Amino acid sequence: MSLPRVHVIGLGPAGPDLVTAGAMQLIATIPRQFLRTERHPAAQVMPHAQWFDRLYESASSMPQVYQSICEALVSAACEEHDLAVQIGAVGEVLYAVPGSPVVAEHTVELLLSDPRVEVVIHPALSFLDLTWARLGVDPVELGVRLIDGHRFAVEAAGQRGPLLVGQCDNSFTLSDIKLSLDDPPSSPVVVLQRLGLPDEKIFSVDWSDLDREVIPDHLTSIWIPEFAAPVAAEFVKLQELLGRLRSEDPWKAEQTHDSLKRYLLEETYEVFEAIDSYDSESGSGATELCSELGDLLYQVVFHSAIASEAGWFTLADVAGAIYDKLLARHQALEQALGAQLGSADVAQVVALWEATKVQEQSRDSALDQIPVGLPALARALKVAKRATAIEGYVAPRDSAELDFAELDFSELDFAELDFSELGAALLELVDRAQERGLDPEEALRQATDQRIEQLRSVERAGSENP
Repeated sequence: MSLPRVHVIGLGPAGPDLVTAGAMQLIATIPRQFLRTERHPAAQVMPHAQWFDRLYESASSMPQVYQSICEALVSAACEEHDLAVQIGAVGEVLYAVPGSPVVAEHTVELLLSDPRVEVVIHPALSFLDLTWARLGVDPVELGVRLIDGHRFAVEAAGQRGPLLVGQCDNSFTLSDIKLSLDDPPSSPVVVLQRLGLPDEKIFSVDWSDLDREVIPDHLTSIWIPEFAAPVAAEFVKLQELLGRLRSEDPWKAEQTHDSLKRYLLEETYEVFEAIDSYDSESGSGATELCSELGDLLYQVVFHSAIASEAGWFTLADVAGAIYDKLLARHQALEQALGAQLGSADVAQVVALWEATKVQEQSRDSALDQIPVGLPALARALKVAKRATAIEGYVAPRDSAELDFAELDFSELDFAELDFSELGAALLELVDRAQERGLDPEEALRQATDQRIEQLRSVERAGSENP
């Protein structure tokens, strides 16, 4: 059984003189007609068409506009089809868009993916043809990328140019485009308006003046020959994907900061394991480490998305906050040590770093804000490090002045060792490890790994000699 049919034509980039003869023939033969927007210089060739400009004013977002237009067209085509089948015909409607149906037309993309209708695309002249002629460039040779101005931050991410940005139809879009780049083009960009019309306008403008010197309309585009630096493409894509998944996946939608805590911890330990298996010289394990770091990053992006939905902060705020924090702490080190920073003693740098954090976070004590949930030895080590920032601090010593290098636990009577003495002994080890630049947590982990291997050897020996 045949489907309702939607014929899609383009009205070209300018006036009625650039509308194709094929489009004019369809306009003359298909009674039920629709225009995406009446704001086009060739719209007069379809005086009886219904247009969708009202949707742009009432909808909350551009995707909603496109979806509403698609639904209206499908509904109209189905209505015509119900009438046509009674006489053995196929019901059809005509839909006209500015320029070409295959260039930056999201409504056409939605129609083509809709199984309820058959879509017939008719070729037309696009604004791109006039653009290349006015700029005098070969888009194929230069590898030009066409960007939708309403999605500039996403589609331009990672691109170095050249770019042609279309759909620059209002000042808000121009402002969003300008502010989306931390390192914008240093050279002026070219603004192209109303190409092919008597009031055609082409001029250059500095990036900083993009939303001040340009009066945009629906026939405005921007030519960017080259970016000074690419935008962080993968971060933008990841953030956008997670936002979509949060709206479509029930499990992701119901997650909170609290419910994600255990996953954050799990991913952190998996990163630990990947680091243990990674060889920086041969590169062995690099793929696994990259993957695990991605899983950990996903947790950061997830928490940022939840906070963003609540209106508290975004992923950009997270990145900006750590950037500002690291920069301020480093500047404090530079101020304190000057030219000696590069050759300074590591312990001195750590002490200054910890002191800077105390001032930065307005802590009453260097020991504030040490997470209680840390593993015991990691927390003790953090206390030992923080202690270096306390002026006049001297590490406590047992009266016996044990030699750390010669400690022999075999001489300790564990049967007589009480809880507090065990804690004191462990703390003594942590203090001595801190002095020697050793990581007791890592030492314990490696010792445990060795013990596991020893136990496995015993197991293998037992299976071989039952």
